[in-house]
Amino acid sequence: MTMTTDALVESGEEIRLLLVDDHAIVRQGLRSVLQREEGILIVGEAEDPAQAKALVAELAPHMVCLDLKLSTSSDGEGIALCEELTTLHPDIAVLVLTTFLDERLVLRAIRAGARGYVVKDVDTSALVRAIRDVSRGGSAFDARSAAAVVKGLHGSEDEQPKELTARELEVLRLLASGLSNSRIGQELFISDTTAKFHVGNILRKLGVSRRAEAVYAASKAGLL
Repeated sequence: MTMTTDALVESGEEIRLLLVDDHAIVRQGLRSVLQREEGILIVGEAEDPAQAKALVAELAPHMVCLDLKLSTSSDGEGIALCEELTTLHPDIAVLVLTTFLDERLVLRAIRAGARGYVVKDVDTSALVRAIRDVSRGGSAFDARSAAAVVKGLHGSEDEQPKELTARELEVLRLLASGLSNSRIGQELFISDTTAKFHVGNILRKLGVSRRAEAVYAASKAGLL
């Protein structure tokens, strides 16, 4: 079974990373840069969805670094692959690394289960930081993709989320720190089921479907 990102950090184990991009030269460049970083192990490379799914099953990576455009014929293959991987392997974290940036794509990626979204012209240190943040169970967005999330979630400046209870605000702050439902329960001395219930209420009240969306929506509303 794949180790959760929280458990991974606690164990000090290397981050097992699979690179998915249809351009070999991009994969080679990423491997060259990332394999020099302590604690990051590139376990494989895939050029298309079929190969990516086979390697995930075979190699059990902790994370997948995924381009959204995996062929010249479609912009949606990466989104579909992200959703399939996060559904079949919920412990695997997906970080999108792509050349495309618009609020529609960023939101679609998050809703498909991506934990982060970074544009390819980001510098090496920011990419490594994003990988480490996601490996800790958090989210990672560069400044432009974060702005796209906020803009996409709040098309109207007058839109306000429903009021959160005191307990939900406590859960929200822990959720923003990247804690799992289990860890939130431990911190607040409540059961996993109760923590999950509070997280569900927070998502519903903020009008979002993913934890990463909730963090940005709450930040925009001044709740964090």
